[in-house]
Amino acid sequence: MPMITIDNIQVKVPVNTTILHAALKAGIKIPTLCYLEGLQPIGACRVCLVEVEGAKTLVASCVTPVTEGMKVYTNTKRIRDARRLVVELLLSDHEGDCQTCERNNDCELQALAYELGIKEIKYTGEKGYRFSDSSTPALVRDTAKCVLCRRCVTVCSEVQGVAALFPQNRGFDTVVGPAFCQDLDEVACVQCGQCAASCPVGAIIEKDQIDDVWSALEDPQKHVIVQTAPAIRAALGECFGYSPGTLVTGKMVSALRRLGFDKVFDTNFAADLTIIEEGNELLMRLKKALVDKGEAYLPQFTSCSPGWIKYIEYFYPDMLPHVSSCKSPQQMFGAIAKTYYAEKIGKSPQDICVVSVMPCTAKKFEAARSEMNDSGVRDVDVVLTTRELGRMIKQAGIDFGSLPNDKMDSILGFSSGAADIFANTGGVMEAALRSVYEIVTGRTLPFEKLHIKTIAGLKGIKETSIEIKKTIPEWSFLEGVTVSVAITHGLGNAREVLERIRKGNNTYHFIEIMTCPGGCIGGGGQPRMTTDEVRKSRIRAIYKEDESKKIRKSHENPEILQLYKDFLGKPLGEKSHHLLHTKYTARSRV
Repeated sequence: MPMITIDNIQVKVPVNTTILHAALKAGIKIPTLCYLEGLQPIGACRVCLVEVEGAKTLVASCVTPVTEGMKVYTNTKRIRDARRLVVELLLSDHEGDCQTCERNNDCELQALAYELGIKEIKYTGEKGYRFSDSSTPALVRDTAKCVLCRRCVTVCSEVQGVAALFPQNRGFDTVVGPAFCQDLDEVACVQCGQCAASCPVGAIIEKDQIDDVWSALEDPQKHVIVQTAPAIRAALGECFGYSPGTLVTGKMVSALRRLGFDKVFDTNFAADLTIIEEGNELLMRLKKALVDKGEAYLPQFTSCSPGWIKYIEYFYPDMLPHVSSCKSPQQMFGAIAKTYYAEKIGKSPQDICVVSVMPCTAKKFEAARSEMNDSGVRDVDVVLTTRELGRMIKQAGIDFGSLPNDKMDSILGFSSGAADIFANTGGVMEAALRSVYEIVTGRTLPFEKLHIKTIAGLKGIKETSIEIKKTIPEWSFLEGVTVSVAITHGLGNAREVLERIRKGNNTYHFIEIMTCPGGCIGGGGQPRMTTDEVRKSRIRAIYKEDESKKIRKSHENPEILQLYKDFLGKPLGEKSHHLLHTKYTARSRV
């Protein structure tokens, strides 16, 4: 435990601690721009410069480890001048449209300039090569705003293992983007939006669809309904100054009504529906393997996360038969809204506009997939991120904090607690096991408060197994079977699991894979910045929402039971197969 002195404050820290983290322990904030929590620092931006006694030059605190007796200064004139110069040079090449930039008042470069007292841009002249890329349904890139911090590169490569972004060219001509400066739609980008979530400025943002929603709401011929993903209710409050993990479900519903939506529904309803279909699909595959001794394609992968689906289409197309054929809850909702719900209210699918509010930018891509039109028209018309909904509420002049708590509309608005936990890594698996175990055994899942603690939390790859000791007669072939499951979040972790399977080291029956770290609560469309502490706060809120409900198992949702009775018939039936299931396609990475 080296003892060092930072600004005359003595602090002991473990060996290999960086000066940046030692300063934090001493209560001293050093500004950063390229640094990301938990990832390998690269010292690219030089904003975190500090002075070390005896050193010839200033050093980057994010990459410099402490040594015994080290004396560090973080606030001398030399340091302030150096940091100011670095930021002034960044501003000289930065597109200065702060007043109209989406990231205005949410921009780390802007905040740094303010903190450092920069009131004018001293350096003018030639600017680097710049272009805009809006080729994908989900993301927009603007190289004129890029500060070359490489955060997006780090996240895309180290966390997601996709490596769609990398510095191109050299020196003054450097730009960050796909190889050969191609557009994103020309490379293997899964559109997860983690690059946009980590970008400190407005160089990568979600494709804004707020105007599309306003247009629909103002169209008297359109019946406009909205669905909200489970993760939204634990994060939307952050757009209005609430602390991470504050549940704002009721206020969110009130805000959506005031925006003018004809009905406010819940994606959670469709999450319960997903569990019924996906759970029965798992049982069907187990029967094929254990009774029919046929090709069952075990393990079964979940299919709720569109970034993950695009990832396997690009990188592991040979494993596509293992992916559940179920659509995601978003798309199931759209299909049911434009068929079952349309019949109930006497409207044609063409007259209904389905708007989704999602924590995920890849949901924009998913809604635009050509397969997602089994209702006869596009199932989901517009997708907003959490951030976009926050901006839209502000545009409408709604005082979010003063709103009353309201409830979702019926028919497609009631959900179980199991649906809420879809937001968290491990949640889809727990929700599935709550229902599948009870369907097979006739007994409640034997865990405290129904929570399977071994599959919760932020560990990258989680595993557990459940022994089925006694079943009801219909499922007797499962007696004595130990069902083995795995949960992973972040596509880099998913790759590790997939490689194990490819090598034949597979003992799993069911695997949940989520694209984003922490699951949907850490999605690319959530309020920034999503640190692990923020993820944990949101996760706790989601479990609280689950535990507050009387019905906590998907197969007990009365509106789902009524849907099958009145419309779908039975799980995996002909109508369910047509509306709620799909096939995915191998994609070329060239």
